[in-house]
Amino acid sequence: QVQLVESGGGLVQAGGSLRLSCAVSGRIFSSYGVGWLRQAPGKEREFLAGIIWSGVNTYYTRSVKGRFTISRDNAKNMVYLQMNSLKPEDTAVYYCGVHTRGDLYSSGSYDYWGQGTQVTVSS
Repeated sequence: QVQLVESGGGLVQAGGSLRLSCAVSGRIFSSYGVGWLRQAPGKEREFLAGIIWSGVNTYYTRSVKGRFTISRDNAKNMVYLQMNSLKPEDTAVYYCGVHTRGDLYSSGSYDYWGQGTQVTVSS
């Protein structure tokens, strides 16, 4: 079992920045990936960024590449999402998830989820 707890969401003006944190606990294998996904009202959960627990490569969806940065601190069992140049359309509940199989970019490939943290970007 893996447990995830997100924090760091809030209200920010357009153009601002936020850093989300995800505390990871439990049994996580080196091959697992940790991703950040978000879900806006009435929309499907979408992949934003991911990183393999033991690797160095990072993966981003096109809409956030260059604005968002995922990073990992294995010593602290933390994964972060630095979000810059935020836009109103970034408003959503943000989740971290653990990917154990299949397509890292697909929300259906994630077996563990945190409770989510709300990010609201005002115009």
